[in-house]
Amino acid sequence: MTAAGRELDGRSTTDGRTVGRSDGRSTRWDDHRAARRAQLVNAARKAVHRGGPGVSMDEIAAEAGTSKSIVYRYFDDKAGLRLAVAAHVVATMHDALREAAETAPTPQAALRAMVRVYLEMIEHSPNVYWFVTRTAIGGNEPATDAGGLSGPVEALGAYLDSVIELVAAPFARAVHVPAATAAAWAAGAVGFVRGAGEWWLGHGGSDRQAREDLTEQVTLWLWNGPVGVLHHDGPTPATTDASDISIRHRTQENR
Repeated sequence: MTAAGRELDGRSTTDGRTVGRSDGRSTRWDDHRAARRAQLVNAARKAVHRGGPGVSMDEIAAEAGTSKSIVYRYFDDKAGLRLAVAAHVVATMHDALREAAETAPTPQAALRAMVRVYLEMIEHSPNVYWFVTRTAIGGNEPATDAGGLSGPVEALGAYLDSVIELVAAPFARAVHVPAATAAAWAAGAVGFVRGAGEWWLGHGGSDRQAREDLTEQVTLWLWNGPVGVLHHDGPTPATTDASDISIRHRTQENR
C-alpha cells in the first residue's frame, strides 16, 4: 500500500481516500489525535526501555511530559497502550525481517539473516520485547503461573503468521515442496527461534553464548534438519552456503 493509502490512525482505503471525514476541521482533529497517539506510543516505548515491562502509567506520562489523565484521553487503559506499542514494535520487526530475507543471496542465507535480525532486536531492548509479548488476562501486568514465574501469553498472532510466510518462502525455494509443507516447517521454525531466543535472552551473564554463535547454530539446526531429511536420497542442495562447512566444523569441534 502506498503512503497515500495509509492513515496515521490505521484507517485506509485501497485508493488512498480517507474514511468518515466530513470537513477540514474533522481532518485536522483526526490527524492531531493520531499524531498525539504516536507521540505517546513512542514515549511509552522509551519509558519501558529504561524502566522495564512493569513501568507505571505515571512513569509513561512523565516520559511524555504530560499527565496520566491526558494519556487516558487517547488510550482506555494500559492494555490499550500496550497494544499500540506492540503494533509499532512488531511492524518494525516485520519490516526488518522482510528486508533481511529479500536481500539475502540464498535461501539459507535468508534464514540466517532473519534469525540474526530477530536476536539483534530483542537483545537491543529486552524490556520492550517482554512488554509487548507478555501480558496478563487483564492486560496490565506479566502473567504468572502457580509458581510465580512469568509466562508468555500469545498476543501477536497476526504478526507471527506474517513471519511464518516470510520464513516459508526461502524454504520452499530450496526444497521445492508444497506451500502447506513449507508453512508447517516455517511455523515450527518460528516457534523454535522464538523459544531459543527468549531462553537466551533470559539467561544473561558473562557465560551467555554470543549472539552470532547462537545465530549460526540455530540456522544450522533448522536448515540441516528438514533439508537433510528431504534430500536424503539425493545430492546436497545447491543452495547450501559455503559458510555451512565452517559452521559444521566449528560445531564438531565444540562437542
